[in-house]
Amino acid sequence: MSETQSELGLGLVAEVDERLARLLFPATGEERAYARHNAPLWRAVFGVGDRIRDMQGAELEITALDEKGGLITYHVRDIHGAEFKLPEISLDPHLHLNRPQQKLLAGRLDKDIWFRLRARTWQQQGEWSVSEVRGLAGARISPIPHQLYIASEVAGRWAPRVLLADEVGLGKTIEAGLILHRLLLEGRVRRVLVLVPETLLHQWLVELLRRFNLSFALFDSERLAAAKASDAEGNPFDSTQRVLCSMKTLMEAPAHAAAALSADWDLLIVDEAHHLRWTPDDSGLEYDLVDALAQQTPAVLLLTATPEQFGRAGHFGRLRLLDPRRFADYEAFLNEEPHYAQVAEIAARLMDGKPLQAAQQEHLDAFLGDTSQLLPQDIIARLLDRHGTGRILFRNTRAAISGFPERRVQAYPLPVPEGYVLADAADPLHPQRDHGDDWTERDPRVSWLIETLRGLKPAKVLLIAAHADTVLDLRQHLQKNVGIRCAVFHEGMEIVERDRAAAFFADPEEGTQILLCSEIGSEGRNFQFTHHLVLFDLPLDPELLEQRIGRLDRIGQTRTVEIHVPYLEGTATETLYRWYADGLDAFTTNCPSAATVYERLATQLQQALCNP
Repeated sequence: MSETQSELGLGLVAEVDERLARLLFPATGEERAYARHNAPLWRAVFGVGDRIRDMQGAELEITALDEKGGLITYHVRDIHGAEFKLPEISLDPHLHLNRPQQKLLAGRLDKDIWFRLRARTWQQQGEWSVSEVRGLAGARISPIPHQLYIASEVAGRWAPRVLLADEVGLGKTIEAGLILHRLLLEGRVRRVLVLVPETLLHQWLVELLRRFNLSFALFDSERLAAAKASDAEGNPFDSTQRVLCSMKTLMEAPAHAAAALSADWDLLIVDEAHHLRWTPDDSGLEYDLVDALAQQTPAVLLLTATPEQFGRAGHFGRLRLLDPRRFADYEAFLNEEPHYAQVAEIAARLMDGKPLQAAQQEHLDAFLGDTSQLLPQDIIARLLDRHGTGRILFRNTRAAISGFPERRVQAYPLPVPEGYVLADAADPLHPQRDHGDDWTERDPRVSWLIETLRGLKPAKVLLIAAHADTVLDLRQHLQKNVGIRCAVFHEGMEIVERDRAAAFFADPEEGTQILLCSEIGSEGRNFQFTHHLVLFDLPLDPELLEQRIGRLDRIGQTRTVEIHVPYLEGTATETLYRWYADGLDAFTTNCPSAATVYERLATQLQQALCNP
């Protein structure tokens, strides 16, 4: 056998002369010539008790051996107990002999430098196997401390079930990828199902591969139909370990949902989880499907930047998916809210090492019982386990993280053409919907947009409007009447078409200056390479507004985000702008309490919009 190339297997001596020895290695079909007196070769001899294979691959145990004329004959026993003799020339040529004892007795010792290298390698491997950053250090990202903390904390749990609810742009996808990467590396999960909105399928597919070197199989209706046609009895979700799929695909046919449910998953990831609707009286079909998947999946990650976008009931419903025992009673959950401030203050004093006031100690004992024998860290741990959202909700805010760019808003009040805004309009925030296709000729926001694009050229501009028909009419007008090339992005497009539009907009040389998005453009897609955002109209929900701004104001943005808001003077569009700008300051900062304020004042706001 070769000392330096054990992969050659067993060699047969074909010829020996005064200077050279020629060997044939049947395993590779190669013939090698070696210097006779210092060849890196050694005689392969197996001992009693060793297990070997013959040329047919049968496993044999050596019971004795004979040597005659320099040739060895082995006495062997097969798995059925039959004993016979086997000449060494009949051994499997792929056999390797790498037993330390045998090498020692044969006097085949490695140099000290190779021993030290192997020892250091095993030592490094042992240290890496218990490292706190294992699985977190290999991604192609510039990690931010809050992302590493969340990933380490969550991935350190055996079967994590958490809601990642960082504000828009703080990197929830990166956090989920880090958690997934570590769980896979440590062998705690193997089968993974990732559910995302259809518009984000390719973005997730590319990000997982490019940043984490994780390949996923993309399942859509066509693939599921093809799999069913080729194997009617099989489950297509069992054909691969890691699946990326849209909720829309699973909801298109009961068979698709049933197939996903019948597959065994170790980890379920759901992006944009605020779309899962739940109330105490009813729940949506998508929620019911995720609920069924979550009940049979050990680890679950839900991602949303706006956990209370559809009210506290929806937020409770998502917590219920993660821990149905802890969050079983919605009324009890609401009754806990008045105590949040007191408990937070108690926890803060304990963390700062300050003594509790008498009233605080009384409140703590009423909540946890006698705590006189507990250390502060133990008290804090019990508060986390028993109070509020405990250990299953992680939410970072921009206020707590530095390094984000400024946001600057510029309003453009525009005069209203006579008869354009109807007094009895069904939708006063979108007056163009009360007119025909020629509304672009009358709406002053359109002419303002044209002048703004010319003034900002060549800077790229992202425009977001509520409805697809609005962006389509704008494209028609800008391209045919003005000659401005536009890319559009709306819910009526196929996934590939949307990806092409986004890529066309992103191209710095040949791409278009403006991308016209309907509301779906404010969800999940990242456009931080531009810093100009035009809000052609404004949404009622403040969290939806933050999602729009968050397409530009996110990790990776290097310039001040310029927000352009045209509105019609004296109309509901101006009222809503004032509500956001003067009431909530929602354009220049992210207002954490905006959703609560909107929920409480929604009726008054609607009245103000109807009577501007």
